[in-house]
Amino acid sequence: MNDALVIIPTFNERENLDWIVGRTLASGASVDVLVVDDGSPDGTGELADAYADRDPRVHVMHRTAKAGLGAAYLAGFAWGLERGYDALVEMDADGSHHPEYLPGMLELLRENDLVLGSRWVPGGAVENWPLRRKLLSRGGSWYTRGALGIRVADTTGGFRVFRSSALRRIDLDRVESRGYCFQVDLLWRALQAGLRVVETPITFTERIHGASKMSGSIVRESLTKVTLWGLRRRARAVVELVVRHRRLPSVRATSHRVGPVRGDVSTR
Repeated sequence: MNDALVIIPTFNERENLDWIVGRTLASGASVDVLVVDDGSPDGTGELADAYADRDPRVHVMHRTAKAGLGAAYLAGFAWGLERGYDALVEMDADGSHHPEYLPGMLELLRENDLVLGSRWVPGGAVENWPLRRKLLSRGGSWYTRGALGIRVADTTGGFRVFRSSALRRIDLDRVESRGYCFQVDLLWRALQAGLRVVETPITFTERIHGASKMSGSIVRESLTKVTLWGLRRRARAVVELVVRHRRLPSVRATSHRVGPVRGDVSTR
């Protein structure tokens, strides 16, 4: 068993699976892979099983229904923590996250609790997105920073590496979101728990095969929840100041910095 586990949720990703798993194992990082499949009707789960039969570094979790991205990651976290992995990685199945970044991100984890692959820090980039999609993503991160009072530039990015001991400091049972808002939800809880967070630039490449699962309803869900979390935070701050005569600790005081990723990274 390697020290790090890369968790890859899948739903109808048969066309991408061989590419992403193979490239992850060839990235130079000492990692195992856990494919969490939500009952894909296109045979993604069966293809993952065939890969696992050939390579002991690959594992598969079969779930009977599509329960959302967050639910898949939470199941993967529980699986990895139970088996004693030191680091747990979130990575998309569609090839938008380049596995070649993994060695550098794992190196950064030596001095941090959470490494975020960031599209919106200097050196980060997005390939093959229309202007509208870029504005939507950057605008969502901007709104989240303002509503929650945090410094993270890419609040919705899904390429992340957690130190397992730090992840245990977050009450994962209280994570409210099961869909794509899960990324903001988990980041917000990580910051409140005082995790040392570093953003490192990555190039994000839009998928070639299959259809994006992003939709307007997902964006609306995220904005609604972020607004609610921000209002809750401000209400707690007022109670602390008026009733207890003390200030609520600021999440801005949480260690956050921007660091580089080492090594060359190629795309498809």
